Amino acid sequence: MSATAAPQTTAAFGTVVAPHMVVASTGDGIFAAPSVTLTAPLALHPFAHALHYGSACFEGLKAHRGVDGQVRLFRADRHAARLSASAARLLLPDPGATMVHDAIVAAVRANLDVVPEAPGSLYVRPVLLGVEPNIGAAAAPSAEATLFVVASPVGDYFAGGARPLTLVVETTLPRTTPQFGRVKAGANYVMALGITQQARARYGADQVLFAPNGIVQETGAANLLLVSSQRIVTPELDDGFLHGVTRDSLLTLARDRGMVVEERHVTVDDVVDWIEAGGEAALAGTAAVLAAVGTVTVDGREVRVRGGDGDGVFGPYTSALREALVAVQHGRVDDRHEWTVEVKP
Repeated sequence: MSATAAPQTTAAFGTVVAPHMVVASTGDGIFAAPSVTLTAPLALHPFAHALHYGSACFEGLKAHRGVDGQVRLFRADRHAARLSASAARLLLPDPGATMVHDAIVAAVRANLDVVPEAPGSLYVRPVLLGVEPNIGAAAAPSAEATLFVVASPVGDYFAGGARPLTLVVETTLPRTTPQFGRVKAGANYVMALGITQQARARYGADQVLFAPNGIVQETGAANLLLVSSQRIVTPELDDGFLHGVTRDSLLTLARDRGMVVEERHVTVDDVVDWIEAGGEAALAGTAAVLAAVGTVTVDGREVRVRGGDGDGVFGPYTSALREALVAVQHGRVDDRHEWTVEVKP
């Protein structure tokens, strides 16, 4: 299959398997060089540390086929560095940001033929697992690890039409434990599943906005931005939630456009007041880039965002900010911050 014949997929995000993967494993705690192989099941010992004690972390990023046909990875260095930091926090053998970056690039290069045309992309998932076979090591880290990078061709997140999201605010329970909030660990996501499913069943919610004690953190999978014509307000970073790469990119572009960016303590009352004053709200993350929020439910009360109240229309400021980032990813404007890496055959 040629690059120009890469299919557009309408399958659910992350369900289409790219043909090649990259794997690197340790011996005596030292990583061997990453190697490209066909995507296939991993040989994992049933005593592996990750299966019993959660010693696993991952990243998610995209490669985009630009208007010139060139495939570009977006902020791979930042994702590689974050995986390395996650490894250190989980006391896993650390492959180092350079090896992770090289493995990501190798995975994209091996799958260049299945990178879709825009607005599709190749979603890339590096994963680090603790694989030491010891079920008695509950109080000890895994001395051995496997790094692997898989990929999935994905379509436009909004292929069915842009639809502002419905959020339900959770003010009692946190998304995860504070010391691992900034780590992209699978356990963080499974902790949020039950709460999210309950909100979905009761309110038809798309996501839960976690705000323990009324202090806003993030949803189960994205950072919150409050957007207006000249201003963005977002919760300041701490160890309680993920330091999103998309969040950082959008805030940087907003500053480039002369917008005032406030990273500060944000309460649920702040969010309600912002929306009721006519401001927009949006969620930043790899999958959607920036998704508009249409409704926020607080203690059973619906607060609707003007212009984003389920009519399929994004607010103009959210739309403009999203388009600014997509233009960089697709090579339609100069990459002044050197965020992209071209991946050639």
